[in-house]
Amino acid sequence: MTPEKPAPKDNMHPRNNHRDGYNFKQLTKATPELKEFVGLNEYDTESIDFSDPLAVKTLNKALLRQYYGVRDWDIPEGYLCPPIPGRADYLHYVADLLAETNSGEIPKGNQIEVLDIGVGANLVYPLIGNSVYNWKFTGSDIDQAALQNANKILSANKEFQSRIQLKMQHDWGKIFDGIIKPGEHYDLTICNPPFHASFKDAKEVTATKWKKLGVMTKPTLLNFGGQKNELWTKGGEAGFLRRMIEESAKFGKQVLWFTSLVSKKDTLPTTYSTLRWVKATDVRTINMAHGQKNSRIIAWTFLSPEEQSAWRDKYSK
Repeated sequence: MTPEKPAPKDNMHPRNNHRDGYNFKQLTKATPELKEFVGLNEYDTESIDFSDPLAVKTLNKALLRQYYGVRDWDIPEGYLCPPIPGRADYLHYVADLLAETNSGEIPKGNQIEVLDIGVGANLVYPLIGNSVYNWKFTGSDIDQAALQNANKILSANKEFQSRIQLKMQHDWGKIFDGIIKPGEHYDLTICNPPFHASFKDAKEVTATKWKKLGVMTKPTLLNFGGQKNELWTKGGEAGFLRRMIEESAKFGKQVLWFTSLVSKKDTLPTTYSTLRWVKATDVRTINMAHGQKNSRIIAWTFLSPEEQSAWRDKYSK
């Protein structure tokens, strides 16, 4: 007897294009190279081997083309290949956050400015956010090779070029400093922080993931790849978020909402403590779930309700 097919991903955001799973017939038609990776899974439905990095990358390429109009997307070997549905979820939830400042209506258009901290070689957040909401993005990174690849993606997709710019972060110890200039304002900052404290930590988590997938002889790489700065940092996720929050206070009048993904529930207590210490005026925790994985977005602002009304006026123009 064939096992019962999993239900649609109804725990995803209602606007997420990927709630109903992957339509491989459509995807392989638009991106023929995906076809060689598609086969029947244990539920007798079409799928790919998610332990195969090349299969995952080709699926991403197909999803970005099918749903977001991105052509010739690619990343160098070893760079982070993020799951598209999860990245889309993040953007939809922070769109709802902006809607709260706009009488319940999601503000769209290139007057909305978003800063993606650690944009990476994949450029996924700006591509999805611009395609869906027409927001203007700035992507920063400390990795020059990553930014070179992101620029290569933009070169193949000229319609995105005027709405996505890239900035090099030259100081490894800084996050917003050197990126947010005097007089610049952002409606949102987003971030997918490195969540391991060391290579050893990353390797142990990787081994557990491969074991769950039933693959015991894979190399010590994460399922979706990743460079050092994408995967681990001093103090792990909690340490990175603490530094980000402390530094954000300096730019509190230039940003409406600072946000970040938080993968580990254990990170939250120290995060909340730091937010109290810097005197954030409003803090939100937005829960997300993708299959068996639970994560959340932490969002904070330093603006008073009166100051936030200035952004509301901007949206109405």
